[in-house]
Amino acid sequence: MVVSVGGVAVGAEPGANSQARPGSARGGRRDAARGSRRDLLRGLLAAVGALALAPVVAASRPPRKGGDPGGTGFEETYRGRRIRGVETSAGRTSGAAEWHVTVDGRPLHLMRRADGTWLSMVDHYRSYATPLDATRAAVDELGPGQRLRETHMGGHHGVHP
Repeated sequence: MVVSVGGVAVGAEPGANSQARPGSARGGRRDAARGSRRDLLRGLLAAVGALALAPVVAASRPPRKGGDPGGTGFEETYRGRRIRGVETSAGRTSGAAEWHVTVDGRPLHLMRRADGTWLSMVDHYRSYATPLDATRAAVDELGPGQRLRETHMGGHHGVHP
């Protein structure tokens, strides 16, 4: 009796009575390789399809509120102060947006840091994730009788009694 590698007698394997095709030992590997290439191609096509649909899905969603960098602006009353921010890209060739922010109608200068966070001229020692967070922190720093200066150029920046 001849025993195969799996320990089963040759001829006792299921399908042993069927006729073997020529080159079936190598054909099995070829079929497996063809199947894995087919699976890879399907995966790539699915990824390309998802990438093509991503802008359509993103455009179909309503805009988010809250002053995140992906939004277009915010407007709210925070601690009795009217804060407003509008995203602008005026004067920028790099495509990076700037924010025009006001507190009670007076401009608050925000700056973007290299790591993507934001700081204001009132509270320039800490950075914040969004322009809205930086604006709220500036309002927190303002005392009850303080307000922002009309201009941020020259002498004292930030607040004035």
